[in-house]
Amino acid sequence: MATIVVGLGSSHSPMLNVPPEHWHVMADYDRLPGKELMSPRTGKLMTFDALLAEADPVIATQLTPEIFAAQHAAIQAGIETLAATLAAVQPDVAIVIGADQEEQFFDDNMPAIAIYWGDTWRLAPWTLPDDLPEAYKVSAWGYGTAERACPIDAGLGAHLVDFLSAADFDVSSIRYPQPAYGGSVGPAGYLNVKRETKPRALGMGHAWAFVVQRLMNERTIPFVPIMVNACYPPNQPRAKRCYDLGRAIAEAVTAWGEDKRVAVIGSGGLSHYVVDEELDRAALRAMQHKDRAAIAALPEFRLQSAAAEIKPWICAAGALEHLNMDLVAYVPCRRTPAGTGGGWGFARWT
Repeated sequence: MATIVVGLGSSHSPMLNVPPEHWHVMADYDRLPGKELMSPRTGKLMTFDALLAEADPVIATQLTPEIFAAQHAAIQAGIETLAATLAAVQPDVAIVIGADQEEQFFDDNMPAIAIYWGDTWRLAPWTLPDDLPEAYKVSAWGYGTAERACPIDAGLGAHLVDFLSAADFDVSSIRYPQPAYGGSVGPAGYLNVKRETKPRALGMGHAWAFVVQRLMNERTIPFVPIMVNACYPPNQPRAKRCYDLGRAIAEAVTAWGEDKRVAVIGSGGLSHYVVDEELDRAALRAMQHKDRAAIAALPEFRLQSAAAEIKPWICAAGALEHLNMDLVAYVPCRRTPAGTGGGWGFARWT
């Protein structure tokens, strides 16, 4: 019988991979037209200027090099604590839950839940557009610096697909990915335009690449990627469904006929591209208290855009109910007076 022995929750933003002196460049990027900025109050897309007009003026006084340096230090300490925890426990296999963001899926095929169970998954360094700010290019190391084939536990992956299907979760099964792929998403829900991605060579999405590069470090544990469509209307699983999916994952692990020690990792979030500290703290509190009702009550209109990446954490929390959650760090990093940036979180279940 397999056993879940440890859990991790980690943000994975490019902001985590660069020194704080680069944050002002990312702040400039927030001001560009078309940036996906949503009001925490209404869940509506807003311009930077409109968001600035409703922001707390105190935010502007907190955008100092000293505060940025302290936040950066707290973030790196959080990541190092999670990596050290994983190294100390040395699980045999990991289940890594994340939200695909126009990497594997587009509106020609957008499953609510998908599991990849090929033998390996290609990790490739980011190829970024020439016009992207230099700070984002500097951050790319955090998602892999060399191409390699990372081991997947195909046996556990197949078992999860079968068990979850029997438990009334409609799971898409992926075994042989396309060598190159692209597509479009939107308009739908909060997405008010059609976004297109040209076909390109497929590798693992950044939610999983961050875990491999920054949490597993040099010891790549065989893992199973679970992809939850947190971000794209109209078929996003709601918070309650995500928690119940996590509970079913825990049952599946217990029913797996292998004597292995399993880690469960939620990769993503918390709120961004606009910091919603109230939402982040409510979600973290509900997960710490194993409060399914409070998780179900999280307002869906605020769990949109990139803030939807809280949902992989919720899935992980459901799978880790038998363990206790330690919030290693929560660092709300606002990088403009409008409150743009991210609420970065790091937690472990032991």
